[in-house]
Amino acid sequence: MAKIVFMGDSITDSFHKFHVDEAGLGNGYVALIAERLRERGRADFIRNSGHDGFTVSGLLRLFEYDCLQFHPDLVTVQIGSNDAAVEMNTGKTIEEQKFAENYRKLLGRIREETGAKILCLGPFIFPHPLEYANWIPVIQKIEALERQIAAEEGAVFQPLHDRLNRAAEEQGYEAITVDGTHLTREGAKIMANAWLEAAEGIY
Repeated sequence: MAKIVFMGDSITDSFHKFHVDEAGLGNGYVALIAERLRERGRADFIRNSGHDGFTVSGLLRLFEYDCLQFHPDLVTVQIGSNDAAVEMNTGKTIEEQKFAENYRKLLGRIREETGAKILCLGPFIFPHPLEYANWIPVIQKIEALERQIAAEEGAVFQPLHDRLNRAAEEQGYEAITVDGTHLTREGAKIMANAWLEAAEGIY
């Protein structure tokens, strides 16, 4: 039985702390992945360690509690949107936040202290409402940093921004996102499918 830990922000969290389901997985992509794995006959241990509002520094701060204690075989890291929000809302740039340094440190600790395989999910934003269009360059900068650092640390990287936005353009934004940053059930399905595709070669 494999142990899988999902670290991330509110996209991963998806109200799991409010006991939406008995497993405490929330109502987002993590719960959908668990459902799909059960359908395949897998009885894996899955831990949702997402935190609403977290940036990468938060994941690093709670690494022992959220990840290390579970001795995982596979760790998913989904982060970046709130780091972009800090830059857009306060003017403190990604560089000033030491995003790359902290992201590299987090992946390094996962690799060195758990020996787990790592699957990184990229950040995303929707230009709906239109004001979020101004965030896209920052999201793309973070995506590029995560892709580079994941490669350096031997992790799998799965981008999501373009994929989710294509779906929103085809189906309508309201079908994929509830507010420009969070996902509907359909959006969560797309994210779960992206994870399952990326995990195919390592899990």
